[in-house]
Amino acid sequence: MIHFRKHHTNLLHSFIPDFIPYLKALFHNRVYMLFICITVLQFSAFNGIMTFMPKYLEQQFGKSASDAIFSIGIYNLPVVCIGYFFGGLFMKKFKTNTFQAANIAFWISLSGYLLYFSTYWTICDASPVAGLTVSYEGREHVSYTENTLLAGCNNDCNCALKIWDPVCGDNGVTYVSPCLAGCKASTGTGKHMVFENCTCIAASGFSSQNVSAILGQCDKEENCDKMLHYYLILSLVCSFIFSLSATPGYMVLIRSLKPEEKSLGVGIHGLASRVFAGIPSPIYFGALIDTTCLKWGTKSCGGEGACRMYDIVTYRWLYLGLPALLRGVSYIPSVFILLILKKKLKSSESKVLMNPPVEMQTKEEENESLK
Repeated sequence: MIHFRKHHTNLLHSFIPDFIPYLKALFHNRVYMLFICITVLQFSAFNGIMTFMPKYLEQQFGKSASDAIFSIGIYNLPVVCIGYFFGGLFMKKFKTNTFQAANIAFWISLSGYLLYFSTYWTICDASPVAGLTVSYEGREHVSYTENTLLAGCNNDCNCALKIWDPVCGDNGVTYVSPCLAGCKASTGTGKHMVFENCTCIAASGFSSQNVSAILGQCDKEENCDKMLHYYLILSLVCSFIFSLSATPGYMVLIRSLKPEEKSLGVGIHGLASRVFAGIPSPIYFGALIDTTCLKWGTKSCGGEGACRMYDIVTYRWLYLGLPALLRGVSYIPSVFILLILKKKLKSSESKVLMNPPVEMQTKEEENESLK
């Protein structure tokens, strides 16, 4: 036990004097520090997308949380593994140098980034909700305040504004609750309950023969399933391209370090990616997405619950736009890495030309003697 403590103490004393010089060397390594910046930005974007993708599929395309998570597992995770495998296989087969690896990673990643913008066209409009996305008269507007839930047709009903119990009217409009729809009577029980004599449905600007409503939100547009498949396929291709560029990029990190710096360098790189990207990105992504909430739920104890409905257009621009911004900024340090590596490659080639290896010099002398 005493021997172990002495050995551990000796290791610690030998490690501390070397730690600071190695740390300084890493901080002065321009390629390494730029690569950490790229990793933080790219990982922040990827982490934000994956964290809130189930909620996005739920709100944008009307999928349940379980269906959304299942779709992500089927479409995204397998192709990421395949991309890592083929990226490593490519690097092994062609034996590229550091500049070539950085060049490959840059252009593959950039092509995936440009393809990512096509997801902006996978749009599925939500059914209108009276008092939130449309007025009770049928005019389109978005409201973040609760007082717009009240109108002349339900003003005398003394409805609770905090409750979220949506009903779908015969006019295709969703109402936050049967009371806010102005319904006076109901028939049936449970899921088959029908609310009748709804004054707000009758007073709406939408054409409707009946003035009744059923439980639940109105269905989304018919093309939502088709748009969901388009979005998932695009997400699949983008995930594959992103993972394909990961191995060449990681080789740039490894080759930018000296042999004695590799273990510390990889450790600091992993720490930075988790501290500056893995932890904060879900926080600020979630905070920004919460600003698009139109209707908050209420807990049984009276506190504010989860968001029941979002402004889906603003949600889409934030969810898709913030990763695009982060990834776009990450290509600035990527360009600097390419320039630095290209300069180093030219410098090493010029040195070789001016000072050829000893074996080459010997062969040239032999050729001269033969002449």
